[in-house]
Amino acid sequence: MVTVPSTVAVIEHATHGLILFDMGINHHVADPEAAEAYWGPGPRAAYGAQRFTREHAIDAQLERLGHRPADVTYVIYSHLHLDHAGGMSYFPHAVHVVQHDELRHAWWPDRWTARGYAFNDYRGSRGYDFLELRGDADLFLDGTVTVVRTTGHTPGHQGVILDLGHQGRIGLMGDAAHLQEALERDVPMLSDWNVQEKMLTYGQLRALGRADVRVFLSHDPGHFAALPHDGDFWD
Repeated sequence: MVTVPSTVAVIEHATHGLILFDMGINHHVADPEAAEAYWGPGPRAAYGAQRFTREHAIDAQLERLGHRPADVTYVIYSHLHLDHAGGMSYFPHAVHVVQHDELRHAWWPDRWTARGYAFNDYRGSRGYDFLELRGDADLFLDGTVTVVRTTGHTPGHQGVILDLGHQGRIGLMGDAAHLQEALERDVPMLSDWNVQEKMLTYGQLRALGRADVRVFLSHDPGHFAALPHDGDFWD
């Protein structure tokens, strides 16, 4: 057993404001009774979310950083699993960037992957402004935020490549691989939607490394533990 983070990236874009990559877990999961009503019986323990507190939710984390949910202009989802889309309801006025087939699959998932989604995360989102993609996209047509399709874990999984200027390019790749060790050994996850697609995505991740793009996987604790904590890396 390993303890892994559920990561959200906060991107302060010089032109387009505050952007989030992924949403983490909904605040209801912090309370055992509320979690059972929100996720259903069992997942809180099965996913090891007992250590999740109200302060871990993205709206509270933004407040700690001096932001408000209303400041967020764009939300980019790697995919819509319950540990990545849990905060969707906090940002009704943002543009929500997701692959078209991921959104459709979340609303009506295949039976063997349904347990990864929580309908309550997006129950009230029918009227939201969704930017539905069908592949890669240069989001602002300036090379600063590039969405890349990385299917396998889910039908419409995607990552983003950020051009940080003097810091070079980094890739936030969600669950394109869960752990660096799995990527290095070509090991898929039991919860992956399509193993063949996942193996092709592993090849994409290796290609990013050869192109000097530093890749961060949402659940690999080592990828984030090595970062400086004073914010200098991201400036």
